[in-house]
Amino acid sequence: MRSQITVDLGALRRNVRRLLDALDGADLWAVVKADAYGHGASDVAEAALDEGASMVCVVTLHEALALRARVREARILVMGPLEDAEVAEARESGLEVVVSQGRVPAGLAVHLKLDTGMGRSGYRELPEPTGNVVGLMTHLATADTDQAFAREQLERFRAATDRYPALPRHAANSAAALRLPESRLDAARCGVALYGLSPFGTDPAEDGLEPVLAWRSVLAQVKQLQPGESTGYGRRFVAERPTWIGLVPVGYADGFRRDLTGTEVLVAGERCRAVGTVSMDSFAVELPRELPRGEPVTIIGDGVLVEEHARRAGTINYEITSRIEAGAQRAVRSVR
Repeated sequence: MRSQITVDLGALRRNVRRLLDALDGADLWAVVKADAYGHGASDVAEAALDEGASMVCVVTLHEALALRARVREARILVMGPLEDAEVAEARESGLEVVVSQGRVPAGLAVHLKLDTGMGRSGYRELPEPTGNVVGLMTHLATADTDQAFAREQLERFRAATDRYPALPRHAANSAAALRLPESRLDAARCGVALYGLSPFGTDPAEDGLEPVLAWRSVLAQVKQLQPGESTGYGRRFVAERPTWIGLVPVGYADGFRRDLTGTEVLVAGERCRAVGTVSMDSFAVELPRELPRGEPVTIIGDGVLVEEHARRAGTINYEITSRIEAGAQRAVRSVR
């Protein structure tokens, strides 16, 4: 086994309950796009729905149809654009779709999307809803970084939609659901917080969230470098003294990015620094002493937060999890 991903659905269920509590009566719609940010869309969707989420949200028709085979009665919202040829398939599968430009297709449930400041998809002006419109939505651009602008977006959204009180409105993402009470409206589309990842790049525990995913491997080889010897491409790490290093059989092809050099992982329960250049299928860690081959390595979990790796890589936490190679051995724990 090169590595193993463990998904704790008990933690996910507790995150669902935390979000439902924060939403204070608004519906929770679970965003499970990109294979649930690398956590496994089908398992996550089932657990979230069972715990009280009332809808699951994806981006593509392909994602929606794969889920439909597993959650046959659930409401599924396709948030990305559909080709004309895909509309009939969405209709036959009982899907709900987001429409953000052009005409509104007939015969299926539609959510109209208004662009209030994200500057991507969305109508500039909301068209008059037809009879098959079941929701009105917008997308907040800065709920995690600039709440003042998020509030401006909400004001624009309310101004455009207040005249349709019978239609459910949804705008909040995870950050807004946790920190902007006025954004919760009728429903919130939450992704990152479901997985116990902080929308703010901080410790998830600050918002009562529990990380769901763990990623573990082992030391495949241990060797001692003498002063002046190096490990990896480009000789980015050169030993200044006799130094024990361990090789972990996980690399950038598995989702351990090249820019994670310098991040910390746990080796036999101790924090160790990744050194040298990350290879396609391995990376090196500096060890405190000689350790036996086969010692456990925790890349994510057991107190090692995705947010730490994201800060090292200069990215966001869910880019890290969504790029973990699905070919790693996967285990799902479903206890509550």
